[in-house]
Amino acid sequence: MESSSFRFELVHQSTLSRARVGRIHTPHGIIDTPGFVAVGTNGSAKALDNAMVQKIGVQLMFCNTYHLMLQPGSALIRQAGGIHRFINRSLPIITDSGGFQVFSLRYGGVHDELKSKGTKKHNNSILKISEEGVLFRSYRDGAKVLLTPESSIQAQKEIGADIIVCFDELPPYHTTPEALKRSLDRTHRWEKRSLEEHLKNRNQQALYAVVHGGLDPVLRKKSVDFLTALPFDGFAVGGSLGKTREEMFELLQYLMPQLPPDKPNHLLGIGDLPSLTASIPFGIDTFDSSHPTKAARHGLLFTKEGNRRIYASGNAQLFRPIEEGCSCFTCQHYTVAYLCHLFKASELTAYSLATIHNLHFMTRWMAAVRERILCNEI
Repeated sequence: MESSSFRFELVHQSTLSRARVGRIHTPHGIIDTPGFVAVGTNGSAKALDNAMVQKIGVQLMFCNTYHLMLQPGSALIRQAGGIHRFINRSLPIITDSGGFQVFSLRYGGVHDELKSKGTKKHNNSILKISEEGVLFRSYRDGAKVLLTPESSIQAQKEIGADIIVCFDELPPYHTTPEALKRSLDRTHRWEKRSLEEHLKNRNQQALYAVVHGGLDPVLRKKSVDFLTALPFDGFAVGGSLGKTREEMFELLQYLMPQLPPDKPNHLLGIGDLPSLTASIPFGIDTFDSSHPTKAARHGLLFTKEGNRRIYASGNAQLFRPIEEGCSCFTCQHYTVAYLCHLFKASELTAYSLATIHNLHFMTRWMAAVRERILCNEI
């Protein structure tokens, strides 16, 4: 069922591991893989305009369907000519289904759920989860919003991203085996309904399924078998990935060989360098995370020698770029001392300059990884 403008091209399979170099062809351009996907929740990477994000070389940006539905509204984005015209981005875009909000509005985030062991909930935002879908209370105006597999796909059609994602539920790490199985079965029904809605109007978009099952290998295998029997364009790995990196690596080592090698895959919500370094050999194609941009806004800057903390002693007198040899706009024009001054003065420009550097670092780091895979070094 692959969309006419969407296809995955395998360029090279490493002889050392399952790592691979590929190209994802979309209506708005090619995504080189393995690749880092910047998060632009509201149609913008925080602190940057989209012209700069493209200039940095970010080939794929991840926007949030739930937030865009509430503000400015998917219908308005359609009236504007689609998400690409609305936000002035000519390169590929992926949208999630809104399903993550089933989790985040209830638990506050993965870190919060792990810290509270699933006991602290924010039930005022999630009114009801049923077979039909999820009834939310809008955080903007308090209005009730019913999000179903059908309405999620319809919204993503109106938004017009190149890659869209099935509606799903993300169960917390701290959940019972019985509840995990119930959630998985319902998510599979939701994903099948998402596919059926998508097929009514493909709209030159590719649809990714989301593999769930928590840390249970039996359930993960069940999810793979169910979803790969259906004609999805690609597959994302979602749900709880464990409490530690080691648990996630063990899961990915088991799971990734079961996914179809002729279709792209995506690891949801992971983007720190230690995780990427260990996960790429499993054969993952794309990764999304807000970590690089969030780290930048907190003054944590990435370099090939390790992370640099902008408030560290000595930076106020360091009249050199963040990283010698870096070709990003920030390093070409400004010193660490000036950046340190901007952060201490709480100037908003500090966040922009730091974010430019971190996103540039991620795109450059991924390009180097692809070269190493081509040389069978990973």
